[in-house]
Amino acid sequence: MESGSNKKAGTYIDLFSGCGGFSLGLGKAGWEGLFAVEKDPMAFDTFKHNLIEGKYAHFNWPEWLPLQSTTIQDILTQYPDQLASLKGKVDLIAGGPPCQGFSLAGRRNALDPRNKLSEEYMNMVEIVSPKYLVLENVRGFNSTFKDAKGQREKLPYSMIVKARLEALGYHVFTDYLHSEHYGVPQKRTRFIMIGIRSDLIKDDIDPFQILASLRLDFLDKKKLPHTPVSVHSAIGDLETSKYPLIYHSGSHIQGFKQIDYKPPRRLNAYQNLMREGLKSAKPNSLRIARHRPETIEKFKTILELCQPGKGLSDEHKKIIGTKKQVISVLNPNEPSRTLTTLPDDLLHYSEPRILTVRENARIQSFPDDYVFKGKYTTGGSRRTQECPRYTQVGNAVPPMLGEVLGELIYKLKGVY
Repeated sequence: MESGSNKKAGTYIDLFSGCGGFSLGLGKAGWEGLFAVEKDPMAFDTFKHNLIEGKYAHFNWPEWLPLQSTTIQDILTQYPDQLASLKGKVDLIAGGPPCQGFSLAGRRNALDPRNKLSEEYMNMVEIVSPKYLVLENVRGFNSTFKDAKGQREKLPYSMIVKARLEALGYHVFTDYLHSEHYGVPQKRTRFIMIGIRSDLIKDDIDPFQILASLRLDFLDKKKLPHTPVSVHSAIGDLETSKYPLIYHSGSHIQGFKQIDYKPPRRLNAYQNLMREGLKSAKPNSLRIARHRPETIEKFKTILELCQPGKGLSDEHKKIIGTKKQVISVLNPNEPSRTLTTLPDDLLHYSEPRILTVRENARIQSFPDDYVFKGKYTTGGSRRTQECPRYTQVGNAVPPMLGEVLGELIYKLKGVY
């Protein structure tokens, strides 16, 4: 098992695992995986390649569960006896139920069926009865909706989930976490819910105070500065102007290009961490978007008009002729704005293009030897059905956030 520690922190199940950001972090914190649930075949392929078969493997996958993409509902239906046999034997259930209906960045929809996936999460918790829970979601999970009549609902959905988990016998703590405080070069605020099974509670305790106390030691262990890591520090070595462009895929004339990456002789602290032990190895997913000439001209105009790190104003949108709701240029001297699943929400700070999948992965804190599988993008009606590489990375829990949460739960286990 590839781990930053020799300790055996405990066993966990990852629900809604996506491409494996949370699990990668938990593995590095010394946890051993039992199984993970992800319904999208492309995201699960990435997960399986890295975390079950590859360098970061740390799962003791049960024989009764096929090694393939699936849903919680299917597992609950098909393997009730096997799940029941796990009752009380699992230390942690981790997961971030898909949350597009709660996102403050998109069209908030209280009836979005994806919101109901939290209920499947709770059904699994009820059967397995783990000692600890960590549920990660967007900030909007803790905000109220307006109902069909335009009336604001009294309770945010997070509080409904909290009440249900308390009824299942958990003491539940909630707070917001800022990824940039834990070495992730991204302003990604997340709503975190931590559950401790009530029979394990002995003292007054605030997990989030303990988490805050772990912060500086965690950054020191990673050899990272105590101040937030900037976008330029994270992806400055991946700028296209620094390398020859070579063939990636498609036709040789009209096809996609990528940089012929060779790591610079001197890497900064964050780049060193992302490339630990890799020497001259090239990361995958370096494909550069094939923008049309008019798109490049539009992006050049945006780079001139847009204040780095801020969204494009309505006035500037009119000048450019775009109705796109969110578009901004990265500020190289600050952490990135929150990555989304739409690659054209953010433009590179100095080049008229969207980011590569690898640049997004760096901003999420995935190491360079983490391999992403499947298509790069999906368009049209398939967008809600498939999870290509850009979506996998945008949806992921940043691995370093997963790691520090894993260290927190390990610490909680030591308290009781």
